[in-house]
Order: sequence, then C-alpha cells, then structure tokens
Amino acid sequence: MTESAPCSNPWLQWQRAALDESFAALGRMSNFPTLWERAKQVRKGVSPSEVVYEEDRLKLLHYRSDSKSRFKTPLVFIYALVNRPYILDLKKGRSVVANFVNQGFDTYLVDWGVPTPADRHLTLDDYINGYMANVMDYLSERTGAKSLNVLGYCMGGTMSTMFTALHPERVKNLILLAAPIDFASNDGLLNLWTRPENFDVDKFVDTFGNCPPEFLQSTFLLLRPVGNFIEKPINFYENMHDEKFLEDFLTTESWLNDNIAVPGEVYRQFVKYLYQQNLLTQNRMPVGKRIVNLQNIICPVLNIMAGKDDLVPCSQGMPFTDLVGSKDRKTILLDGSGHIGLAIGGRAQKEVWPQACEWLAKRSD
Repeated sequence: MTESAPCSNPWLQWQRAALDESFAALGRMSNFPTLWERAKQVRKGVSPSEVVYEEDRLKLLHYRSDSKSRFKTPLVFIYALVNRPYILDLKKGRSVVANFVNQGFDTYLVDWGVPTPADRHLTLDDYINGYMANVMDYLSERTGAKSLNVLGYCMGGTMSTMFTALHPERVKNLILLAAPIDFASNDGLLNLWTRPENFDVDKFVDTFGNCPPEFLQSTFLLLRPVGNFIEKPINFYENMHDEKFLEDFLTTESWLNDNIAVPGEVYRQFVKYLYQQNLLTQNRMPVGKRIVNLQNIICPVLNIMAGKDDLVPCSQGMPFTDLVGSKDRKTILLDGSGHIGLAIGGRAQKEVWPQACEWLAKRSD
C-alpha cells in the first residue's frame, strides 16, 4: 500500500494551514484568562530565609540551610538600587543564591527596600560608608569573621568595588557580576544617552527628586526596542500553550516590571561622576570625604561578565581586573548571554556558578 501524495491544490493547502493555525491559536488562548492571577502568584524568592538585621528600609536576609556551613567566612550579596534583589533567587534551578547555599556558604543578601520621597537626599556615602559598613559590622559581630566575601551585581557591583577600595580590610574576596566600572566607551546606549550634552541630570533630579521607576523601566526597554516590543510579544503568543514557558516568562516578567525608584542624590552622583566623568577609573571618585582608589583593592577578585549584555557591555566591566592592586585575579566571560541571563540562564547555572563556587571555596576559611 502506497502513501497518498501530498495535496497539490494551493487552495486546499491554504485551508489546511489556516485550520491548523486556528486550532493552535485556540490552544494558546486557553491559558489567557488565567494569566493575571498566575502573574500575581509568582513567588519573589524561593530559598528559605529570615531577616536578621534591619536599618531604615534596608533588610538583611540570611538563607537557611539544613546542613552546617562549611566555611567560616560569610558571603553577602549586594544588589543594585534599581530593581528588586530576588532576581538572584528567582526560582528553583535558576537561583544564584542556592548555588552558594548548597555548597556550604553562610549566605546573606541585602534588600535595600523601597525609597520614599524623604530619601531623595541620600548619597553614595550614605549607602557605602553607612548602610554597607553597618551590615558588615553586624555580620562580623554575628559570625566572628573579621572580613567577608562580597558578591555585587550590576550597580551593586560598582558600589561593592567602592566599598572594597575604601575598606580593603573588610573584604576577603570580591566577586563582581555584570558590574559597570569603566564608563568611557560608547558601546552601550546608556553611555550615549547620559552624556552631558544629551542629559541634564541636575535639572532632572531637582525636578523629580527620586528617579522615577517608570523612567528607568522605559529606558531599559528602549535598549532593545525590537526585542522588547516586537520579538517578545510574538514569542509569548506563539508559546502561550507551553506551561513551562509560561512559568518562566511570567516569573521573569514579574521581576522585570517590579521597578523601584532610585534616591535622587545617588542617581545624580552615579550619572555625573561615573557616566559623565568616569572618575572611578581615574581614582578620583568622591564618596563622602574620601576618594576611591582602585589600587587599594588587594583581595582576590573574580569578574563575571556576559558577552551580549546590553545594559553593561563588556567594555565597561573588562578593565576592572587591570585597575585593581590584586595579584589574584580571574575573569569569566559567558558568550551569548545577556545581563539577566548571567543570573537565571540555564547555561550560567551549568557553566558559571559551579566555577564561581569552586573559586570562592578555595579562598574561604
């Protein structure tokens, strides 16, 4: 018995294709009525934790483990002031935090909280020599460790770099994750948009006070307009029937849209001193009454970057290892990954974080 030949009638082929697509569309749309409720139920952080320290809006989370820590030196995560820090503990199997907890590190994370209009006058000095120093003091008292392991992500990595340079005796090992350090290049659109001739940061902060989250969100979306406004909706529509895709999509999008304001003076200093004047790489960055000198960083450093990072191009992070005084320096570059992919991407979980945990384990007591 021979197989029937495919239909050669174009009209019948079109009808069959249209019918198949109609059934596929019905399958996709069947999940649509539940999307809003499912989005509201997305968990914000999955690893068991408890708040062990609070100051103003800041909360320090300690991640619990069923087994005793293998290392005496605590590890503290420092995230940016822009988004919520639970991107580092987004979901099971996609958690940077869980990688370190499972390897026996006594792990903590700083949640900066949501600034109010009264916080518009807070400066980098308040955060670095104030809040961060107080967290380190608390952890030293809690654990007995004189110095700590620090992992800073994005803007949090820049702040961690400044803290380490100003307080080198307080940091045993420093890990940077997609952290902007050198702002001289024009590889990133943010660098171009924030140039003095394009952006009057003084007038902006004087007008708005805190930098509005809506402004930040729209800026990030415009870094990849085709991807965010065309490709992403099409990909979502085509995969609405896939439960695993929906779970990953809603979890990630819930975090992406969970923006918070940045204190006005911090935003002013970050734009003016870094994006516009690039003072950090010149060892001229003022933080309070002190100047940051990157040569003061002498602890082991691990610099992790993504090859397709639109927010923090490699040209902003790569120079870091040549600017510090450390002799123990290592760089990990994940080609093909983006800024968020370094934290939650499948490749990062397999290729980056086991390597980072091993690096830190060899240098921790």
